[in-house]
Amino acid sequence: MQRRVFLRSAAAVAVLGSLRFSGFAFAAGGGPEDKLIEVWTGEHGGYPAFDLVNPTSIKAALEKGMELSRAEIAEIAGTYGAPTFANTIAALEDSGRALDRAQRFFGTFTSAMNDQAMQDLQTEMSPVLSAFGDDIIQNARLFARIKAVYDGRATAGLSPEQNRLVEYYYQNFTRQGAALNDADQAMLKELNQKLASLYTKFGQNELADEENYRLTIETEADLEGLPESVRAAAADKGKWVFTNTRSSMEPFLTYSAKRDLREKGWRMWIMRGDNGTATDNKAVISEILQLRTQRSRLLGFPTHAHWAVANNMAKTPQAAMDLLMKLWGPAARRAQEEIADMQAIADKEGAGITIEAWDHRFYSEKVRKATYDLDQNEVKQYLQLDKVRDGMFWAAERLYGLQFAKLDGLPVYHGDMSVYEVTRDGKRVGLWYFDPYARAGKSSGAWMNEYRTQERFKDDVTPIVSNNANFVKSGSGPVLVSWDDAVTMFHEFGHALHGLNSNVTYPGVAGTSVKRDFVEFPSQINEHWFPTPELLNRFALHVDTGKPIPAELLAKIQKSLKFNQGFSTVEFLASAIYDMKIHLAATPDAPIDPDAFEKTSMAEIGLPREIVMRHRPTQFGHIFSGDGYSAGYYVYLWADALTADAWELFEEKGVWDPSTAKAFLDDILSVGNAVAPDEAFRNFRGRDVDTEALMRLRGFA
Repeated sequence: MQRRVFLRSAAAVAVLGSLRFSGFAFAAGGGPEDKLIEVWTGEHGGYPAFDLVNPTSIKAALEKGMELSRAEIAEIAGTYGAPTFANTIAALEDSGRALDRAQRFFGTFTSAMNDQAMQDLQTEMSPVLSAFGDDIIQNARLFARIKAVYDGRATAGLSPEQNRLVEYYYQNFTRQGAALNDADQAMLKELNQKLASLYTKFGQNELADEENYRLTIETEADLEGLPESVRAAAADKGKWVFTNTRSSMEPFLTYSAKRDLREKGWRMWIMRGDNGTATDNKAVISEILQLRTQRSRLLGFPTHAHWAVANNMAKTPQAAMDLLMKLWGPAARRAQEEIADMQAIADKEGAGITIEAWDHRFYSEKVRKATYDLDQNEVKQYLQLDKVRDGMFWAAERLYGLQFAKLDGLPVYHGDMSVYEVTRDGKRVGLWYFDPYARAGKSSGAWMNEYRTQERFKDDVTPIVSNNANFVKSGSGPVLVSWDDAVTMFHEFGHALHGLNSNVTYPGVAGTSVKRDFVEFPSQINEHWFPTPELLNRFALHVDTGKPIPAELLAKIQKSLKFNQGFSTVEFLASAIYDMKIHLAATPDAPIDPDAFEKTSMAEIGLPREIVMRHRPTQFGHIFSGDGYSAGYYVYLWADALTADAWELFEEKGVWDPSTAKAFLDDILSVGNAVAPDEAFRNFRGRDVDTEALMRLRGFA
């Protein structure tokens, strides 16, 4: 598996978790907080007022948003007359819009501009927002109205999308305890507030260990093996500083010829949140697991894993585990073969070592060169960040008719950001923001944000989305990215295309508001257009000469695409299996040591000692900094099964075939959750998914 990064939506911190609030209008003349929660107006369809955002204004906006939402919910719950779609479900869709906008600023800044003031605000407001969400879920009069509409939906004359929306609200409320008795609801509210605080603590601990640990090299001799671009990115006042982030450490581990420094950097990287300091996450994880199990049992599920997966396509933890284990055996065998190839090269060179985990990337690169005569650093000279971005635009235009035009003058929260207007046939589709560089206070990895969701409910509202990454900014000249980083850019842009191409009526089922194991499908399939000759010949241009990538080098790249699949698949599967196993094993009373469980569970499946989990427990933000991907890291593989099968259709018809691209746009990208995911896939593919396509894609068939 290529680099997999989580979809980090600002809406992920929304008050109800999965309920989506959207807006409210105000008279002019208020404070900055009013500007944050007013309808976004101005040219290009309106835009977020990032120039007015600070912790004080966000807090005031959140508080005012909650106040307004309480009044709106009280009005809906107290409506006179029988519950109907219009006076209950549609009214809920139109409520809380002010709070939604405040929430999106809050989520954006806690992921991208999380300085100490924002961290303090996050610590303060996360449990407050959790309690507010529970107050709405536990509003008995409101839930009674939702249930009445749900029970009568078969004879209410609803459209298919309206019916999906009714089911969406009813399932969200019941999954979060709306039907519990008063005592259990009080307990649930307490558990959710505790969990909200722990999620914040976990994420802040992880961020602290990324920012406070550095590998500093003071002599040029210790840079042996590092390409000039890696050296330049690390240069800092006569020294070379490698930060504790993936974008900095992976190139170092791949190229550094100094084995002792590789080990030092590797240990620093994998020990984030596990250093026995004030930012250690082990106790945080143990408490999260206990509280989640208590909550799941209150909600009628034996474990958190059962609760989480019931709302996904997989339905049961066993179904998810079956897919994971189907791939584990072939992937582990391939990984052992790859390690043997590395050891052979080390022995041939007379290194006198046994391959260890900190050697893996270094010797893997040697194997790549020996097997395919392919030097990734040579490839990197053809991968300029701006050109890769332009390639994303070109592919989106060819496939879906989208055009991107850079805008100047719109407010941004950091000077590194850029903004583009997206159009199709001259008509505005939305706005796309790009925030590519690493900095203090920014979460590591890459993600997509949805600042505003598409809808046609009251007005024709166009979406606003962003892509965010952590590339190391170059001191001068173009920023060069690795092959995997370029694939990641296409992956995250796939999420952006999912949000931009949404074409439904109601925001609650728009864009990326789909099942968690379906949401990665559009992003993962978008990766497949990056390696195509048509794209690379246009945008893989040498940083110095500007010449396109030579045909001989392109042929080597295409030949090597399945290289190292054992390692990349195993490190992902280890994380996904751990995630599912520990959530199945957790109990309300007995704390679990996450490190000890890691050793035991990895021994059970036979994880090669030369490979560690892609995300070790104490830095596994996907599953411990929120509920989003908890007991759900498997979803990348589930979506990959959909992707592999769908991509075979593109290959059969031609990867740029207009009719196939149009079908994908109409059946997958545009429908959001207005169509059930299994039905949407059948509409596109003409049948249910063939999971053997995944084995063929990985080269394990």
